[in-house]
Amino acid sequence: MTTDVFITRTATFLPFDPVSNDEMEAVLGMAGGKPSRARRMILRSNGIQSRHYAIDRATGKNVLSNAQLTAAAIRALGSVEEIGPVDCLSVGTSMPDQLMPNHAVMVHGELGWPRMEAVAFAGICMAGTAALKHAWLSIKAGEAQRAIATASEVASVGLRGEFYAAETDHQIDALEAEPQIAFEKDFLRWMLSDGAGALLLETAPRGPLSLRIEWIELSSAAHELSACMYMGAEKQPNGSLTSWFHYNHAERGERSIFAVKQDVKLLNEHVVRATLREPLALIAAKRNLTVEDIDWFLPHISSMYFAEPAAAAMREIGLDVPRERWFTNLTSKGNTGSASPYIMLDELFHSGRIQAGQHILMFIPESGRFSSGFVMLEAV
Repeated sequence: MTTDVFITRTATFLPFDPVSNDEMEAVLGMAGGKPSRARRMILRSNGIQSRHYAIDRATGKNVLSNAQLTAAAIRALGSVEEIGPVDCLSVGTSMPDQLMPNHAVMVHGELGWPRMEAVAFAGICMAGTAALKHAWLSIKAGEAQRAIATASEVASVGLRGEFYAAETDHQIDALEAEPQIAFEKDFLRWMLSDGAGALLLETAPRGPLSLRIEWIELSSAAHELSACMYMGAEKQPNGSLTSWFHYNHAERGERSIFAVKQDVKLLNEHVVRATLREPLALIAAKRNLTVEDIDWFLPHISSMYFAEPAAAAMREIGLDVPRERWFTNLTSKGNTGSASPYIMLDELFHSGRIQAGQHILMFIPESGRFSSGFVMLEAV
């Protein structure tokens, strides 16, 4: 007998007040002591209007850890006395507070809740989706009666101006010619922000709204493509990555080994094909999925620059979901990496717009080495 699994509660934690486009540089600090010439161009391309940072505006320092943000999102689901004993805590993030121990046990420690399984998933945007799949399968297998899945990011720890050199005229000229270059190292600070989301999974629905998880599909195109977004390594001409382990302390700083980097050419050539068009076409064939089966489409796009290419890919494979049935809060909540799908779903969940029987398709791409996740939910 297969156990149905329901998302019964959703929650989000976004630190401090929202930061507008005009406030960003005051909060993050200027690179090289000079205002950024790139900022307005980046923001015009990505469409983001506000976001959140775990930064104290008075000191310019990060004051909340990733584990603290995650624990705050979990507490927003309700107390352990209110929701009941939790068997499994499944967490995902791209940048935990430390290399060891893993993020899950640090979050459990922050919560102080009774003994439970605590499992962490690495990756970039897909980390939270992998965490959700583990929580879902744990309940389906009968190993857990109640599970919490989370995703969280504190990107701002690496975005402060003191860590960046001022942009060169060459970089600005390149940016004006090709807006997609906004994903390279020096410009990611205008793209990324902080936040955490949490989902409560149970074996039965709770009113007034729950979401039954129909299926979760994860896939990787790493068999054909090299790494595109990476950190803690240096990319070689042959496409391989050389780990930070192989560089001494001075080289790690000189080469910016721990900066997040992106191979922009590779990204633009392959991201829509490899993370959306090809894998979703396979899923549609496997599951007899049609556009009529999708009442809501929740795409995690890192920038509004990719909205139309994503729509074109959907049309190509016969899943032309009308734009009024898309839902994203990228412009108001920012790009929070693995937490974005959770934060997006939470807002729609509490909006009153979901009707019983409707189906929600979530799309989560990751440019790390071109992975993608798709989640199908039914409202009950």
